[in-house]
Amino acid sequence: MAELGSKGVTAGKIASNVQKKLTRAQEKVLQKLGKADETKDEQFEQCVQNFNKQLSEGTRLQKDLRTYLASVKAMHEASKKLTECLQEVYEPDWPGRDDTNKIAENNDLLWTDFHQKLVDQALLTMDTYLGQFPDIKSRIAKRGRKLVDYDSARHHFEALQTAKKKDETKIAKAEEELVKAQKVFEEMNVDLQEELPSLWNSRVGFYVNTFQSIAGLEENFHKEMSKLNQNLHDVLLGLDKQYSGNAFPVKAQPRKKTKLFARLRKKMSRYRDSTPAKANKSPSPPPDGSPITSPETKTVNHELEPSTLEAPGASIPKSPSQPAEAAHAGAEAAGSEAAAGAEASKTEADSGSSSLPAVVVETFPATVNGTVEGGASSERADMPPGFLFKVQAMHDYTATDSDELQLKAGDVVLVIPFENPEEQDEGWLMGVKESDWIQRKELDQCRGVFPENFTERVQ
Repeated sequence: MAELGSKGVTAGKIASNVQKKLTRAQEKVLQKLGKADETKDEQFEQCVQNFNKQLSEGTRLQKDLRTYLASVKAMHEASKKLTECLQEVYEPDWPGRDDTNKIAENNDLLWTDFHQKLVDQALLTMDTYLGQFPDIKSRIAKRGRKLVDYDSARHHFEALQTAKKKDETKIAKAEEELVKAQKVFEEMNVDLQEELPSLWNSRVGFYVNTFQSIAGLEENFHKEMSKLNQNLHDVLLGLDKQYSGNAFPVKAQPRKKTKLFARLRKKMSRYRDSTPAKANKSPSPPPDGSPITSPETKTVNHELEPSTLEAPGASIPKSPSQPAEAAHAGAEAAGSEAAAGAEASKTEADSGSSSLPAVVVETFPATVNGTVEGGASSERADMPPGFLFKVQAMHDYTATDSDELQLKAGDVVLVIPFENPEEQDEGWLMGVKESDWIQRKELDQCRGVFPENFTERVQ
């Protein structure tokens, strides 16, 4: 009999729950269709929005914190393997063998302690913080269901009161159910109205404590790790001093210069082919019979400047195997031009007033208040065109090709861009040594390429 009674009670509860679900579903449909009004609390809805935002932020923080801890553990394993490798390659007869073993042991302990403290002071605190959200979330959902029950009881009571044929018994029962539903809803609503704002405000203190803990643990960890690294550095420095004769040389990255030299040879070939034609070409006399003035020669007061005695192509040989012949030909050309100029001056002097002296107009850059107009800014006036930044050589570098710079430790190089970016090899830069640029100001003769890993940027 007791078993049957218990079964009957269970069946009654199930039927009651099903009836409640049907009533709530009907009430929600009527509210969505606008046939029944809905009780709203804007202040509580704002609290629910804040709660969902807080839960989302906390869940993301927990996920990122777990990722951070996984990274710390991975870094610990990588550091452990690296120190084990050092212990294996460190020979027993080398000085500091025991010190390296102790440093490796302390390094492992430091990583383990750091990871464990992050778990205790950050992750577990985070889990405790998020542990309170599921219960509150379920209570918010239950409060929503009780609100629907309250609205349904209220509408049922109002419908019985406005009916044409009133049944006092039904009205009394509906009123009783309304009071009961209202009481249950208000009890839950009051509790949540107090808890949700308090929970929302607690997020600030939680974030502060969490990130302060992480920052403090990181600070102490890096301080201790810095000491271990300094100790290891001292040990290796002692080893280096004992075996200073076996220093490891710093090498530059290999260059792929096939395209670069092919272009250079093509350019030089074109230049050699065009130079003799320009040197042998003589201008035709002007129609008015005035003396011929070469654009390369400046005459002021009928006197030749020393620079005019140099032929334009005299210093450039036709080929690397004929430097003497090219120089001799240039000297002969310069001598013939000088003789022609002297003869022309003598003829003009003998003619007296019959001919006017040749006037050469020299152009000068326009100046405004003593400043050259159109010039570079004062900040970059002393830098080569296209200047990018400065680097300083940290090691000596011996050039292996004619287009490379010879560097000594301490040399400052002004880095400039390549004329053709395709000619730049990985790990190599184009530049001119600052000392050469200050003395000569000739970019074409001073610039060259150099390995980037031999230098350090200073500006």
